[in-house]
Amino acid sequence: MNEAEKYDVLVLGSGTGGKFIAWTMARDGKRTAVVERKLIGGSCPNIACLPSKNVIHSAKVASLFGRHREFGMEAGQVSVNMAGVRSRKRKMVDDLVALHLDLYKSSGAELIFGDGCFTGPRTLQVALRDGGKRTLTAERVFVNVGTHATIPDIAGLMEARPMSHIEALELDRVPEHLIVLGGGFVALEMSQAMRRFGSRVTVLERGPQLAPREDADVAQAILELFRDEGIEVLLGAEILSVKGTSGERVRVEVQCKDGRRMVEGTDILAALGRTPNTRGIGLDRAGIVVNEASHIQVNERLETTAQNVWAIGECAGSPYFTHVSFDDFRIIHENLNGGNRSTRNRLVPYCLFLDPPLARVGLSESEARSANVAYRVASLPMAEVLRTRTLSEPRGFMKALIDKRNDRILGFAAFGPEAGELMGTVQVTMLAGQPYTILRDAVFTHPTMSEGFNFLFSNVPSA
Repeated sequence: MNEAEKYDVLVLGSGTGGKFIAWTMARDGKRTAVVERKLIGGSCPNIACLPSKNVIHSAKVASLFGRHREFGMEAGQVSVNMAGVRSRKRKMVDDLVALHLDLYKSSGAELIFGDGCFTGPRTLQVALRDGGKRTLTAERVFVNVGTHATIPDIAGLMEARPMSHIEALELDRVPEHLIVLGGGFVALEMSQAMRRFGSRVTVLERGPQLAPREDADVAQAILELFRDEGIEVLLGAEILSVKGTSGERVRVEVQCKDGRRMVEGTDILAALGRTPNTRGIGLDRAGIVVNEASHIQVNERLETTAQNVWAIGECAGSPYFTHVSFDDFRIIHENLNGGNRSTRNRLVPYCLFLDPPLARVGLSESEARSANVAYRVASLPMAEVLRTRTLSEPRGFMKALIDKRNDRILGFAAFGPEAGELMGTVQVTMLAGQPYTILRDAVFTHPTMSEGFNFLFSNVPSA
């Protein structure tokens, strides 16, 4: 083995939490190295969050072009150029990568390209991308290796070479008929986008509803949106087998409530969950324990079972969102500087970037019932928020859960225009421990989406 090079800080994986650890520690004068297999900055700016939202916005523009007469516009024949859509996305990614490289340079953190594997406590051997090996050791080690798309053991699925979101975001053509396996976030966002680009789309969801973690009324609203946009949805559809090759011709056999059915298409997108990238990197040799879900076992301070080793983001079982990985970094960094932060009772918001988007923070009704939390519920159709009339976007609703014992907000969901921005206002109210009446009685600008809070929270039943 090569003689180990000594660092103060060693980060395996350059995702959100890891890169912020590296930049911050390096600026503090620590000799810092980041080992990255491929993606500078991790998946978010390269193949996931930001690229997908870039493509989704192009699909929104395509949808608006299709509705041009509704807005008093006249135009000639318009067609989708998927190579152009991809080019716009790639330019954004290239710009983001350049920004990341500048930040590495200015911080002083060393970026090492290669495959890292633990050979002992806080020691990595790196098979360098350009050949050769390096052995690195550090006083503090941070593991930020992320996850990858799960391809289940379904007969013929692997052989069909299905797309994951990575390949779907690189398409330079519009699939004739896209079959989407799954009903979660990736499946829903990509299904609507591809339909708006011109694909015929069929969604196969094994469970009884789309968006399985959401309340039934939210799932039903998404289902109605999809059906209105011409997306075929099969619920309770268990995938039995797949034949053919994605990109050419495929046949998917499914078991539905009314019997077996064959779904034929040209392309398959597998969006059936995520698997942590924790296998084959020698975690056991470093004394790092992995749990049954293949996540690295951490405590509430994100410390692993190995001394001076932390895990960050998805590989640590944190909720699978970039903003959570960033908060993992903040927790660790503050604690290393004398703080006492933890992941306990974090209020984690999230958005599903459909059009209109879905945003949620806090408890859903189903979660409140499961936890035996007594609540009141208020709801408001988006059509009653006059801003939606100016946009010709009246679809959806807002819903809030209020504690029966007091006036605190337990949870909030919005399905409609600018839902994420609405959620942020409610989240701040929740974090401040303020009653819902703050939003009910506030003076909001007319006509804005926030104005809807006056009417939503006026609908809260008496305790």
